[in-house]
Amino acid sequence: MASSPQELKGVKAEIARQANALSQQEKQLNQLQTALKTQELDIVKIEKAIRESQTRQRSAQQAVSQLDTQIRELEQDQKRQTEQLKSLLHTYYITRGPNSGGIKLEPNNHDERIGYYFQHLAQLRSDLIASLGQTRQDLAERQALRQQELNQIEVQLRQQTEQRTALKSAQQLRQSTLGNIKKTIKNDQGYLAELKRNESRLKAEIAKAAKRAAVPMDGLAKQKGRLPWPLKGALLHRFGQAQTEHIAWKGTVISATYGDKVNAIYSGTVVFADYLRGYGLVVLLDHGKGDMTLYGFNQAVLKKEGDKVMAGEPIALVGNTGGQDRASLYFEIRRNSHAQNPEHWLTKR
Repeated sequence: MASSPQELKGVKAEIARQANALSQQEKQLNQLQTALKTQELDIVKIEKAIRESQTRQRSAQQAVSQLDTQIRELEQDQKRQTEQLKSLLHTYYITRGPNSGGIKLEPNNHDERIGYYFQHLAQLRSDLIASLGQTRQDLAERQALRQQELNQIEVQLRQQTEQRTALKSAQQLRQSTLGNIKKTIKNDQGYLAELKRNESRLKAEIAKAAKRAAVPMDGLAKQKGRLPWPLKGALLHRFGQAQTEHIAWKGTVISATYGDKVNAIYSGTVVFADYLRGYGLVVLLDHGKGDMTLYGFNQAVLKKEGDKVMAGEPIALVGNTGGQDRASLYFEIRRNSHAQNPEHWLTKR
């Protein structure tokens, strides 16, 4: 039985409605993902500021410790010089004093040795007074520097408290955004579409990076099966495992502790070091002959595009960017843009 014009009109209207709903959903998802990127990069920025502040604080504490040592040494010098001056003045007094019980040494004695002796005593007295004055000046300067360093530590502690408050707020905002993203792609179709878009973005970045890479390198082929893992940790997801019903993992996800160092598995050139939707902060290394390795989900990248890195060199710090719910590393090996099973290339676990 043929459909009536009215029924066809209704079907077309429903198709249009669904298409509009999908368009609105994708628009909303894009907005949420943009917000997530901003929030995660804010968190990265705050964490970097905290690390730098902690480094400065440790440096200031070391400076205070060194100044404390110098102050103690100067105080000992001052004590010793004061005692020497007292002893010298006492010797000077008993040898020149008219009523002293010691040896009578008349001021106008013509014996040259006595004259030299008095001159020597006078010079020693003058030198000690000058040394003592310099020591007191040095001591005052060190004490002022120490107070300055202590004040700096107080400022840094306040900054860290403010930064951690801002970090907690940013993390809460991120969690809220992640919850909204999950609601938006709660069905398999929406999740699948998002994963496909993320994969397309990654392929596009790899293709662009491959065009930019102009430095010949020997590739990974000769090292196959002997390459080190980028870090130690249990495998949360293996290459080829189902990510959804229609998409498999193109790399491995390795469990790690937040802030762990991520190491380059082989020498290469950084061809991408930035945020990529679905993968968070990513470092992409070109090893030559079409071989690339990708390190994602990081909380910080330690290298920039164009940097040369050596095998085993730290290139990033483990994080949970890209909307991950735990700290881990996403690791891929690509040959001519085709994903490879990392376990075939790396040493046996």
